[in-house]
Amino acid sequence: MPEADKYQPIKNWGMLLVLALIWGSSFILIKKALLVFSAGEVGALRIVTAGTVLLPLAMPVLKDLRRKQLGYLLVIGFVGSFIPSFLFATAQTNLSSSLAGVINALTPLMVVLVGGLFFQATITWKASLGLIIAFVGVGILVLAGSETGVSFFSDLNLYGLFVVAATVCYGLNVNIIKYRVQEIRPKTITAISLMMVLPLAALYLLAFTQFSFKLLHVEGAWLAAGYISLLGIVGTAAALILFNTMVKLVTPVFASSVTYLVPLVAILWGVWDGERLFLLHYFGIVAVIIGVWIGNRKSRLSK
Repeated sequence: MPEADKYQPIKNWGMLLVLALIWGSSFILIKKALLVFSAGEVGALRIVTAGTVLLPLAMPVLKDLRRKQLGYLLVIGFVGSFIPSFLFATAQTNLSSSLAGVINALTPLMVVLVGGLFFQATITWKASLGLIIAFVGVGILVLAGSETGVSFFSDLNLYGLFVVAATVCYGLNVNIIKYRVQEIRPKTITAISLMMVLPLAALYLLAFTQFSFKLLHVEGAWLAAGYISLLGIVGTAAALILFNTMVKLVTPVFASSVTYLVPLVAILWGVWDGERLFLLHYFGIVAVIIGVWIGNRKSRLSK
């Protein structure tokens, strides 16, 4: 066995764990940034930092793309990055970082659901069963309001629906990439799509928020901005490049296993930060993970 091949499994596991750590840590970073900035400021700054760091990759290839491709990339920029950034930040104004991380695990099932509804992809019976179980879990997380019972339609927990909406955006994003811009390299898709929504995020951040004022006058603002810059640069830009690299080296089943590790990392960060999980939360978490596991097990998008 060649020396490089000998250590490849270790490298694969290393990339998987690093990616899970990066994505699982994004929710606690959002939480810390929200101590100073509004949800809109957090979402916009995340896009500004991620888009800016990827500009060197975007500019040289922009001229090679057709108008139709640019149209799809603009949509990808909105549903894959811009809108979810604001949805996650809004959700976490009234939702714990650990539960946000768990609900985010719905993403692969949303890929299958959106593909079946709008892209003529086949939804297997396993995916359907997984969706039902996972949605029951989300329902429990949304309604769980105390240790002993449920608080139906609680303002606090209904914010989990913003995370569900973000996973729908991710599901649409993946299907557009799969069926509409398959010929474009993943790095180019990421860089160009973020570049296209960057001006709107920057305009909103600088002209319609108090971000600049807070940065200069509010204690802890620079640290909070650092959290979101780290999220944008590492959690969005670098993580996508790492994931695209991993997909080329391992099987889809191995790559998708990051789905189950991200909620674990998010929960560990949340518990470390003093978040409490009640009894019904644990039932909801287990249901979401089981549903995602069933729906994602050997499921395929086919057309």
